[in-house]
Amino acid sequence: MALPSIDFDGTGLQIFPDGVSRTPLHGVERLPDLSNEFLTTRELAELLHIKERKVYDLAAAGEVPCSRATGKLLFPRRGIEAWLARHSSGGEATERRRPAQVVLGSQDPLLSWALGASGADLASLMEGSLDGLERFAAGEGMAAGLHLYARETDSWNVPVVRERFGSEPVALLEFAWRERGLIVAAGAESELDAVSALVGRRLVPRQDGAGSQVLLQSMMSEAGLDADQVVWTEAARTESELGIAVLEGKADAGFGLRAMARQLRLGFVPLVRERYDLLVDRGAWFDPPLQRLFGFFRSDAFQAKARELGGYDVSGLGTVHFNGA
Repeated sequence: MALPSIDFDGTGLQIFPDGVSRTPLHGVERLPDLSNEFLTTRELAELLHIKERKVYDLAAAGEVPCSRATGKLLFPRRGIEAWLARHSSGGEATERRRPAQVVLGSQDPLLSWALGASGADLASLMEGSLDGLERFAAGEGMAAGLHLYARETDSWNVPVVRERFGSEPVALLEFAWRERGLIVAAGAESELDAVSALVGRRLVPRQDGAGSQVLLQSMMSEAGLDADQVVWTEAARTESELGIAVLEGKADAGFGLRAMARQLRLGFVPLVRERYDLLVDRGAWFDPPLQRLFGFFRSDAFQAKARELGGYDVSGLGTVHFNGA
């Protein structure tokens, strides 16, 4: 599923030191040729000498830098070069700076509620799993919520965390198993009962860096559904925005959580059971904010809220799935 390259019809095109392209014939300034800055799925597969299917798996697991445009994946050339350099450097450990009192990563309704109800005094900046990984690595938060699937090992989050933070003092702790699938209008479950049924339908995407968006694209590809065969609406930055778009009739479906469908009394077609983990900085583990938050997770109020929202299994909350060096 390769994206067409961007063609600016640059006959006589010249690149000047300021990075702006100009055509002497017309004297009009033009944007730089972005086709040189990004790789398509096919181009990256050729570069790495792997199949396109493997590229989607790497993107879904958050192992390669990528972004989405018009429902398709693009890979920044410089980011890929840096990724290749890291894999060639032996992965030497680097000292982590003291993180900010912020929770990063993928937005989750139950966690968002707990951050407020616990009094943990933690801010949140939840722009997606991949965004959370980058910000966490830069010390912008004490924890990051992740749900990144690794198809090769049929596992969640551990491969990408081990690859990125294996030699650093971090821990990956289970938060909950969640039911994810197609959120549709009430009563429309029989019409939209599978990914393949999305052909010609209006579908709500998530923002760049959202683990659910990368997973959805991988599932679509596996079902033989090209991104051009659906009508992408405006991107939703949270689960609630996604659900409301379906509720208001702005979209036919969205790839969201059962909890949100239940809250908005919408239809739900289950597709996958995913594990949502919290990547935690071990140096900040004993600081009051994280201790207060995880202490609240053991409360009756938290357990009751999980049951009320629905679609959550928090029986393994706190299980350590990875412990760095």
